[in-house]
Amino acid sequence: MMERMREGASSIWVKIILGLIILSFVFAGVGSYLAGGSEQAAAKIDDREISQREFEQAYQNERNRMQSQLGEYFTTLMGDPAYVQQFRRSVLDRMVNDVLVEQRAKELGLRISDEQIRSSIVSMPEFQRDGKFDNEVYNTLLRRSGFTPEMFAESMRTDMLRQQLLTAIQGSDFALGNELAALTKLEKQQRVIRSLTLDVAEFQKNADVSEEAIQAFYDQNPQMFTRPDQVKVAYIELSGEGLKTTLDISEDDAKAFYAENQAKFGTAEQRLASHILIQGDSSDAKAKADALLAELNGGADFAQLAESSSDDTFSAKEGGKLDWFERGVMDPAFEDAAFALNKGEISAVVQTSFGYHIIKLDDIKASKVKPFANVHDEIVAELREQRAAEEFYDLQTQLAETAFEMPDSLDDAAAAVDAEVQTTDFFAQNDAPGVLANPAVMQAVFSPEVREDGLNSDVIEIGPEHVVVVRVEDARDEMVLPFDEVSDSVKQQLAAQQGEQAAQAKADEIIAALRDGKTDILETESLSFSDAQTISRSGADRMVAQVAYGLAKPVDSKAVYGMTRDMSGNVLIIALDEVIEADVEQVASDSQLATQVEQMNAQQDVMATLKVLRNTAEVSYPTLDAPAN
Repeated sequence: MMERMREGASSIWVKIILGLIILSFVFAGVGSYLAGGSEQAAAKIDDREISQREFEQAYQNERNRMQSQLGEYFTTLMGDPAYVQQFRRSVLDRMVNDVLVEQRAKELGLRISDEQIRSSIVSMPEFQRDGKFDNEVYNTLLRRSGFTPEMFAESMRTDMLRQQLLTAIQGSDFALGNELAALTKLEKQQRVIRSLTLDVAEFQKNADVSEEAIQAFYDQNPQMFTRPDQVKVAYIELSGEGLKTTLDISEDDAKAFYAENQAKFGTAEQRLASHILIQGDSSDAKAKADALLAELNGGADFAQLAESSSDDTFSAKEGGKLDWFERGVMDPAFEDAAFALNKGEISAVVQTSFGYHIIKLDDIKASKVKPFANVHDEIVAELREQRAAEEFYDLQTQLAETAFEMPDSLDDAAAAVDAEVQTTDFFAQNDAPGVLANPAVMQAVFSPEVREDGLNSDVIEIGPEHVVVVRVEDARDEMVLPFDEVSDSVKQQLAAQQGEQAAQAKADEIIAALRDGKTDILETESLSFSDAQTISRSGADRMVAQVAYGLAKPVDSKAVYGMTRDMSGNVLIIALDEVIEADVEQVASDSQLATQVEQMNAQQDVMATLKVLRNTAEVSYPTLDAPAN
């Protein structure tokens, strides 16, 4: 149990499972997939839908994230259709779990306040500069991600609501003192063992494999000796990333770009304002706003009036203060009014889609352009990026045209783009090397035009500014290899099987005799156990420790026997002579072990909760469940 608990609590898979449940796609538009729509649904949860479009967006974001982390290894994994199907299902399952957890949180009456959202946003490192929240960074990142502040706040509310429930579930677990003491005692327990090795290679030497047996095995297992359909490929790879290192950007080019893009390297004029909001568009709301403006004109304190009367509770607590903003962030009517004020002035009543505002301009931050020296490297990198992209697409066009016009060879296409034709040895579809393992490339390689007609493929995009053109230089069909070519390997395989079986049978015979007290079998077989050694549960040889700690405690000093295999496949007989119990003191409830137990229990609770939620909800996958055509 201790082994399972320790491995379970610290396992990367536990962290991944919890991470997949708790973490959300903040910048993937997680809020949007809760809304459903009229388009085809990827999943249905009671009366809620996750549309196919939203699922594909989340899937692509997760795929990009995994690609950036695992690189070519992930590309290879995605070449397996079964893995792709499993990966897509895991993303959709996670989205379904998010909806189920959110529904349950709302049923329980859990809520997230505006202040919690504000505090969370302000503390997010993505929005900080020099350790402090930066409104410019915040607004820039939101715009790049296609969010308005309201949309982002709502997605945060949804995410935090789910996390509130999951945190409550996980935080409700605890470990009892006697439970921790018992587990610690098991953890520190030691065992005294001896071992005896049966060398499989010695048994293999005595194997008697007849020609008839070899032939029969070959005849009965043709799939084991079938060489798959294979191709030998030539290809040209073109990458924009590689072009960047070959481009030189002159100082004059950099200065010209700086002069033409002053706004790009400066900060836009920003305004710091406070406001009082009266929600609604009714005449009563307008009248209330007019009355508040009259109070302000009569000398009332703006901050006090905002705190007592504004419907924007988020800013009201700060006297109506908003963060710095530039044009393009706020409602247009609000912005026009704010940017028309001088510092310290108060606007007339301004109507927006949120209601009626009274705006006070607190401060102005003029636009500033960064010095050329400060942005020199940034400019050079951007120019290199731009020119590499331009040159890449020019070369891609040239590559496509030449490969099409000269379809019987890649030599002309390679010369046109100053590239090298690379070649491979024979390979099958499931073991393609490098960039050829991309599913789109494999589809092209084994298409009739390329595989059978010997033509150049179209340009195949395998990533941003990364393409290949392939042609099949040679091919050989699937075939069962001739008996003469594989007979030696078949003989070795059968001999190995016989050796393993003989070693296993001898081990069974020895253990049975030892359990009956017939120790003379060791002398008969010229075998002997090693000297006794004391091992711990986390001993150097995990396989030996696993067997030793799985054996029953010896009774009346009579050894208990078990069997395993070492790293070389040899049979290992284990004799357990003694169990040494540890003296254990009371374990603190805040110890590392207590934390591990609580984490393991928390993980089980979360998974159990999700199972119950799934069982009590109507969950379906229309796209996945649809019958194949």
